[in-house]
Formats: sequence, structure tokens, C-alpha cells
Amino acid sequence: MAHRNDHTSASEARELSDEEMAMIRDLFHEQIVPKLKRLDARLGNIDCSFAGEEYKNWVIGFRSLGSEFEITEIEYDPEADVFDLDP
Repeated sequence: MAHRNDHTSASEARELSDEEMAMIRDLFHEQIVPKLKRLDARLGNIDCSFAGEEYKNWVIGFRSLGSEFEITEIEYDPEADVFDLDP
């Protein structure tokens, strides 16, 4: 799977760095997982705008594992919409 930056076209995109991936994963577990639990989510996709405006077109695939969640994929989608999990 290609990891691309939204500042470039899909054909010219770069991969996310290990540091960016780690930051997105950490923020996902700190900020998003509690909201997913509150919503009784089990699996799905969500944009990465929680990590900053430059990541709004990156999409995380996730699934629940018992009471925890894991990221199954991260990919670039130039047509991704920002989804607000707050009521």
C-alpha cells in the first residue's frame, strides 16, 4: 500500500515517514479510540485530520480487538472527507 502526502498528486506522492506513522498511531489511540468506544464502533475508516490539516486526506482503516482498536491500514485518498466524531 502506498502512503502519500496530500501536497502531491497520487502519481508523485511520497510515503509517510516512520515518525509520521508513529505520530498518527499515537494520536489515534489517545484521541480517537475513546470516541470510537463511546460510539460502540467495531470497524471502519476515518480521516487523519486529527493529526493536523496536512493529513486530512489520509485515511485509517481500523477494527476492534476486544476492548482495544488496531489500525489495519493507512492510505492516501485525495477525495477523503473530514468526519467529526464529536456530538
